[in-house]
Amino acid sequence: MRALTSLPEQARKAFRARVSGDPTGAPDWVRDIALVGTGPGWFEPDGIVWRVHGDLSTLVGGVAALLGQGAHPLALAGVQRHSAYREDPWKRLAGTARWLVVSTFGSVELAEREAARVRGMHAVVRGRVAGQAYSASDPALLRWVHLAFTDAFLGAQQAVGKDLTRRFGRGWPDSYVGEWARAAAQLGATDLPTTATELAEALAAHRPELRPVPDSLREFLAAPPGLSVPERVVYRGLSGAAAYVVSPSIAGCAGVPGRGSGGTAQLAVTRAQLRALGLALGPFSPSEEAARWRLGMGPAPAWTVDAV
Repeated sequence: MRALTSLPEQARKAFRARVSGDPTGAPDWVRDIALVGTGPGWFEPDGIVWRVHGDLSTLVGGVAALLGQGAHPLALAGVQRHSAYREDPWKRLAGTARWLVVSTFGSVELAEREAARVRGMHAVVRGRVAGQAYSASDPALLRWVHLAFTDAFLGAQQAVGKDLTRRFGRGWPDSYVGEWARAAAQLGATDLPTTATELAEALAAHRPELRPVPDSLREFLAAPPGLSVPERVVYRGLSGAAAYVVSPSIAGCAGVPGRGSGGTAQLAVTRAQLRALGLALGPFSPSEEAARWRLGMGPAPAWTVDAV
Protein backbone atom coordinates (compact mmCIF):
# COMPACT_ATOMS: atom_id res chain seq x y z
CA MET A 1 0.00 0.00 0.00
CA ARG A 2 2.77 2.42 0.97
CA ALA A 3 4.55 1.81 -2.36
CA LEU A 4 1.46 2.76 -4.31
CA THR A 5 0.78 5.88 -2.28
CA SER A 6 4.27 7.09 -3.23
CA LEU A 7 3.76 6.20 -6.88
CA PRO A 8 6.03 8.43 -8.95
CA GLU A 9 4.43 11.14 -11.03
CA GLN A 10 5.70 9.46 -14.18
CA ALA A 11 3.86 6.25 -13.30
CA ARG A 12 0.64 8.18 -12.64
CA LYS A 13 0.99 9.83 -16.02
CA ALA A 14 1.58 6.44 -17.64
CA PHE A 15 -1.68 5.13 -16.15
CA ARG A 16 -3.64 8.16 -17.34
CA ALA A 17 -2.09 7.88 -20.80
CA ARG A 18 -3.02 4.19 -20.98
CA VAL A 19 -6.71 4.63 -20.19
CA SER A 20 -7.15 7.88 -22.15
CA GLY A 21 -5.23 6.87 -25.27
CA ASP A 22 -3.25 10.13 -25.17
CA PRO A 23 0.40 10.56 -24.09
CA THR A 24 -0.52 13.56 -21.92
CA GLY A 25 -3.37 11.77 -20.15
CA ALA A 26 -5.64 14.66 -21.16
CA PRO A 27 -6.69 14.30 -24.82
CA ASP A 28 -8.65 17.03 -26.57
CA TRP A 29 -11.98 15.58 -25.49
CA VAL A 30 -10.96 15.81 -21.82
CA ARG A 31 -9.91 19.41 -22.32
CA ASP A 32 -13.23 20.12 -24.02
CA ILE A 33 -14.99 19.13 -20.80
CA ALA A 34 -13.35 22.16 -19.20
CA LEU A 35 -13.55 24.56 -22.12
CA VAL A 36 -16.84 23.90 -23.97
CA GLY A 37 -19.93 25.36 -22.33
CA THR A 38 -20.25 26.86 -18.89
CA GLY A 39 -23.02 25.20 -16.91
CA PRO A 40 -23.92 21.72 -15.67
CA GLY A 41 -24.45 18.95 -18.17
CA TRP A 42 -26.93 16.11 -18.38
CA PHE A 43 -26.20 14.98 -14.84
CA GLU A 44 -26.10 16.74 -11.50
CA PRO A 45 -22.59 17.70 -10.36
CA ASP A 46 -21.54 15.33 -7.59
CA GLY A 47 -24.77 13.40 -8.19
CA ILE A 48 -25.17 9.66 -8.53
CA VAL A 49 -23.95 9.36 -12.14
CA TRP A 50 -20.89 11.46 -11.36
CA ARG A 51 -20.07 9.31 -8.35
CA VAL A 52 -20.51 5.94 -10.09
CA HIS A 53 -18.60 6.95 -13.21
CA GLY A 54 -15.94 8.74 -11.18
CA ASP A 55 -15.19 5.62 -9.14
CA LEU A 56 -12.27 3.35 -10.06
CA SER A 57 -14.70 0.42 -9.98
CA THR A 58 -15.45 1.42 -13.57
CA LEU A 59 -12.21 -0.38 -14.47
CA VAL A 60 -13.87 -3.62 -13.36
CA GLY A 61 -17.22 -2.65 -14.83
CA GLY A 62 -15.67 -2.06 -18.23
CA VAL A 63 -14.35 -5.62 -18.44
CA ALA A 64 -17.70 -7.03 -17.26
CA ALA A 65 -19.57 -4.88 -19.79
CA LEU A 66 -17.47 -6.19 -22.69
CA LEU A 67 -18.12 -9.77 -21.61
CA GLY A 68 -21.82 -9.02 -21.48
CA GLN A 69 -21.95 -7.30 -24.84
CA GLY A 70 -19.98 -10.17 -26.38
CA ALA A 71 -22.75 -12.60 -25.45
CA HIS A 72 -25.08 -10.99 -28.00
CA PRO A 73 -24.07 -12.21 -31.49
CA LEU A 74 -25.15 -9.02 -33.27
CA ALA A 75 -23.37 -6.72 -30.84
CA LEU A 76 -20.30 -8.94 -31.07
CA ALA A 77 -20.32 -8.80 -34.87
CA GLY A 78 -20.41 -5.02 -34.79
CA VAL A 79 -17.31 -4.88 -32.61
CA GLN A 80 -15.37 -7.61 -34.42
CA ARG A 81 -16.02 -6.31 -37.93
CA HIS A 82 -15.97 -2.56 -37.40
CA SER A 83 -13.22 -1.87 -34.88
CA ALA A 84 -9.54 -2.59 -34.48
CA TYR A 85 -9.84 -3.81 -30.91
CA ARG A 86 -7.45 -6.72 -31.50
CA GLU A 87 -4.78 -4.59 -33.13
CA ASP A 88 -5.18 -1.67 -30.71
CA PRO A 89 -7.34 -2.64 -27.72
CA TRP A 90 -6.38 0.47 -25.78
CA LYS A 91 -7.63 2.74 -28.55
CA ARG A 92 -10.96 0.89 -28.36
CA LEU A 93 -10.99 1.33 -24.58
CA ALA A 94 -10.24 5.03 -24.91
CA GLY A 95 -13.10 5.40 -27.40
CA THR A 96 -15.55 3.86 -24.95
CA ALA A 97 -14.14 5.95 -22.11
CA ARG A 98 -14.61 9.09 -24.19
CA TRP A 99 -18.36 8.56 -24.54
CA LEU A 100 -18.70 7.68 -20.86
CA VAL A 101 -16.84 10.66 -19.43
CA VAL A 102 -17.92 13.33 -21.91
CA SER A 103 -21.60 12.48 -21.49
CA THR A 104 -21.14 12.30 -17.71
CA PHE A 105 -19.01 15.36 -17.02
CA GLY A 106 -19.41 17.57 -20.09
CA SER A 107 -21.71 20.55 -20.49
CA VAL A 108 -25.04 20.04 -22.25
CA GLU A 109 -23.52 21.52 -25.41
CA LEU A 110 -20.56 19.15 -25.33
CA ALA A 111 -22.62 16.08 -24.42
CA GLU A 112 -25.01 16.73 -27.31
CA ARG A 113 -22.08 17.18 -29.68
CA GLU A 114 -20.56 13.91 -28.49
CA ALA A 115 -23.88 12.08 -28.90
CA ALA A 116 -24.08 13.34 -32.48
CA ARG A 117 -20.54 12.09 -33.13
CA VAL A 118 -21.36 8.62 -31.80
CA ARG A 119 -24.61 8.45 -33.78
CA GLY A 120 -22.61 9.27 -36.90
CA MET A 121 -20.18 6.44 -36.17
CA HIS A 122 -23.06 4.02 -35.57
CA ALA A 123 -24.66 4.92 -38.90
CA VAL A 124 -21.97 3.06 -40.86
CA VAL A 125 -21.77 -0.01 -38.61
CA ARG A 126 -24.06 -2.49 -40.30
CA GLY A 127 -23.95 -5.89 -41.93
CA ARG A 128 -25.18 -9.47 -41.66
CA VAL A 129 -24.14 -12.38 -39.49
CA ALA A 130 -25.56 -15.90 -39.84
CA GLY A 131 -28.16 -14.49 -42.20
CA GLN A 132 -29.34 -11.87 -39.71
CA ALA A 133 -28.93 -8.15 -40.31
CA TYR A 134 -27.43 -5.89 -37.67
CA SER A 135 -27.02 -2.14 -37.36
CA ALA A 136 -25.39 -0.21 -34.54
CA SER A 137 -28.19 2.35 -34.93
CA ASP A 138 -30.90 -0.24 -34.26
CA PRO A 139 -32.75 0.91 -31.10
CA ALA A 140 -33.08 -2.69 -29.91
CA LEU A 141 -29.34 -3.34 -30.25
CA LEU A 142 -28.53 -0.01 -28.63
CA ARG A 143 -30.82 -1.04 -25.79
CA TRP A 144 -28.92 -4.31 -25.29
CA VAL A 145 -25.56 -2.54 -25.17
CA HIS A 146 -27.00 -0.07 -22.65
CA LEU A 147 -28.42 -2.88 -20.49
CA ALA A 148 -25.13 -4.77 -20.38
CA PHE A 149 -23.16 -1.58 -19.75
CA THR A 150 -25.43 -0.23 -17.01
CA ASP A 151 -25.67 -3.56 -15.20
CA ALA A 152 -21.90 -4.05 -15.28
CA PHE A 153 -21.10 -0.61 -13.89
CA LEU A 154 -23.81 -0.86 -11.25
CA GLY A 155 -22.62 -4.33 -10.24
CA ALA A 156 -19.00 -3.22 -10.08
CA GLN A 157 -19.85 -0.24 -7.90
CA GLN A 158 -21.75 -2.49 -5.50
CA ALA A 159 -19.03 -5.15 -5.43
CA VAL A 160 -15.75 -3.21 -5.31
CA GLY A 161 -16.59 0.50 -5.32
CA LYS A 162 -17.21 2.99 -2.54
CA ASP A 163 -20.42 2.53 -0.58
CA LEU A 164 -22.84 5.19 -1.82
CA THR A 165 -25.66 4.38 0.59
CA ARG A 166 -24.80 6.97 3.22
CA ARG A 167 -24.67 9.74 0.65
CA PHE A 168 -27.58 8.78 -1.61
CA GLY A 169 -29.71 6.38 0.45
CA ARG A 170 -30.58 2.75 -0.15
CA GLY A 171 -32.36 3.57 -3.39
CA TRP A 172 -29.23 4.83 -5.14
CA PRO A 173 -29.12 1.87 -7.62
CA ASP A 174 -32.55 2.88 -8.92
CA SER A 175 -31.43 6.50 -9.20
CA TYR A 176 -28.36 5.49 -11.18
CA VAL A 177 -30.29 3.26 -13.59
CA GLY A 178 -32.97 5.89 -14.13
CA GLU A 179 -30.63 8.83 -14.62
CA TRP A 180 -28.06 7.09 -16.85
CA ALA A 181 -30.85 6.05 -19.23
CA ARG A 182 -30.80 9.62 -20.52
CA ALA A 183 -27.46 9.05 -22.24
CA ALA A 184 -28.67 5.92 -24.06
CA ALA A 185 -31.85 7.68 -25.16
CA GLN A 186 -29.71 10.38 -26.77
CA LEU A 187 -28.14 7.69 -28.96
CA GLY A 188 -31.51 6.31 -30.04
CA ALA A 189 -32.17 3.50 -27.54
CA THR A 190 -35.79 3.07 -26.47
CA ASP A 191 -37.81 1.22 -23.80
CA LEU A 192 -35.11 1.70 -21.20
CA PRO A 193 -35.40 0.46 -17.60
CA THR A 194 -35.53 3.07 -14.86
CA THR A 195 -34.96 0.87 -11.79
CA ALA A 196 -32.50 -1.87 -10.84
CA THR A 197 -35.34 -4.43 -10.81
CA GLU A 198 -36.45 -3.44 -14.31
CA LEU A 199 -32.83 -3.67 -15.46
CA ALA A 200 -32.46 -7.24 -14.15
CA GLU A 201 -35.77 -8.24 -15.74
CA ALA A 202 -34.77 -6.72 -19.09
CA LEU A 203 -31.48 -8.62 -19.10
CA ALA A 204 -33.23 -11.89 -18.25
CA ALA A 205 -35.65 -11.37 -21.13
CA HIS A 206 -32.72 -11.41 -23.57
CA ARG A 207 -31.48 -14.87 -22.57
CA PRO A 208 -32.93 -16.65 -25.64
CA GLU A 209 -30.91 -14.33 -27.93
CA LEU A 210 -27.58 -14.85 -26.20
CA ARG A 211 -24.80 -17.19 -27.30
CA PRO A 212 -21.51 -18.28 -25.71
CA VAL A 213 -18.82 -15.63 -25.81
CA PRO A 214 -16.05 -16.90 -28.13
CA ASP A 215 -13.03 -18.31 -26.35
CA SER A 216 -10.81 -15.88 -28.24
CA LEU A 217 -12.66 -12.89 -26.79
CA ARG A 218 -12.68 -14.29 -23.27
CA GLU A 219 -8.94 -14.98 -23.47
CA PHE A 220 -8.35 -11.52 -24.89
CA LEU A 221 -10.27 -9.85 -22.05
CA ALA A 222 -8.49 -11.98 -19.47
CA ALA A 223 -5.03 -10.92 -20.69
CA PRO A 224 -4.95 -8.15 -23.34
CA PRO A 225 -1.62 -7.66 -25.10
CA GLY A 226 0.83 -4.85 -24.53
CA LEU A 227 0.73 -4.67 -20.73
CA SER A 228 3.84 -4.22 -18.64
CA VAL A 229 4.47 -6.60 -15.73
CA PRO A 230 2.98 -4.20 -13.09
CA GLU A 231 0.01 -3.51 -15.36
CA ARG A 232 -0.61 -7.23 -15.77
CA VAL A 233 -0.75 -7.64 -11.99
CA VAL A 234 -3.34 -4.87 -11.65
CA TYR A 235 -5.32 -6.04 -14.65
CA ARG A 236 -5.48 -9.58 -13.30
CA GLY A 237 -7.29 -8.18 -10.28
CA LEU A 238 -9.73 -6.26 -12.46
CA SER A 239 -10.60 -9.18 -14.71
CA GLY A 240 -10.79 -11.54 -11.73
CA ALA A 241 -13.37 -9.32 -10.06
CA ALA A 242 -15.27 -8.79 -13.33
CA ALA A 243 -15.96 -12.53 -13.43
CA TYR A 244 -18.02 -12.10 -10.26
CA VAL A 245 -19.73 -8.89 -11.41
CA VAL A 246 -21.36 -10.13 -14.65
CA SER A 247 -25.13 -10.51 -14.44
CA PRO A 248 -26.43 -14.02 -13.64
CA SER A 249 -28.43 -13.75 -16.88
CA ILE A 250 -25.20 -13.46 -18.87
CA ALA A 251 -22.65 -15.36 -16.78
CA GLY A 252 -23.29 -18.78 -18.34
CA CYS A 253 -22.68 -17.49 -21.86
CA ALA A 254 -19.68 -15.48 -20.70
CA GLY A 255 -18.11 -18.55 -19.08
CA VAL A 256 -17.71 -16.85 -15.67
CA PRO A 257 -19.22 -17.49 -12.22
CA GLY A 258 -21.28 -14.31 -12.25
CA ARG A 259 -22.72 -12.12 -9.54
CA GLY A 260 -23.90 -13.81 -6.37
CA SER A 261 -21.79 -16.94 -6.85
CA GLY A 262 -19.05 -16.26 -4.32
CA GLY A 263 -15.70 -14.70 -5.09
CA THR A 264 -15.42 -13.02 -1.69
CA ALA A 265 -11.63 -13.33 -1.56
CA GLN A 266 -11.11 -12.09 -5.12
CA LEU A 267 -13.40 -9.11 -4.62
CA ALA A 268 -11.61 -8.20 -1.38
CA VAL A 269 -8.26 -8.25 -3.17
CA THR A 270 -9.58 -6.07 -5.98
CA ARG A 271 -11.14 -3.59 -3.54
CA ALA A 272 -7.75 -3.24 -1.86
CA GLN A 273 -6.05 -2.74 -5.24
CA LEU A 274 -8.51 -0.02 -6.23
CA ARG A 275 -8.22 1.70 -2.85
CA ALA A 276 -4.44 1.79 -3.20
CA LEU A 277 -4.68 2.99 -6.79
CA GLY A 278 -7.07 5.73 -5.71
CA LEU A 279 -4.61 6.95 -3.08
CA ALA A 280 -1.91 7.05 -5.72
CA LEU A 281 -3.93 8.80 -8.41
CA GLY A 282 -5.85 11.30 -6.30
CA PRO A 283 -9.58 11.82 -5.71
CA PHE A 284 -10.63 12.87 -9.23
CA SER A 285 -9.90 11.75 -12.78
CA PRO A 286 -8.64 14.35 -15.30
CA SER A 287 -12.18 14.42 -16.77
CA GLU A 288 -13.81 15.21 -13.45
CA GLU A 289 -11.09 17.74 -12.63
CA ALA A 290 -11.92 19.47 -15.92
CA ALA A 291 -15.64 19.51 -15.12
CA ARG A 292 -15.12 20.80 -11.60
CA TRP A 293 -12.99 23.66 -12.91
CA ARG A 294 -15.58 24.54 -15.55
CA LEU A 295 -18.23 24.73 -12.83
CA GLY A 296 -16.08 26.66 -10.36
CA MET A 297 -15.89 23.66 -8.02
CA GLY A 298 -12.16 23.05 -8.12
CA PRO A 299 -8.72 24.31 -9.18
CA ALA A 300 -7.53 24.49 -12.75
CA PRO A 301 -6.06 21.27 -14.17
CA ALA A 302 -2.31 21.37 -14.75
CA TRP A 303 -2.69 21.43 -18.54
CA THR A 304 -4.64 24.74 -18.46
CA VAL A 305 -1.38 26.60 -17.95
CA ASP A 306 -0.66 26.00 -21.63
CA ALA A 307 -4.29 26.34 -22.79
CA VAL A 308 -5.04 29.88 -21.66
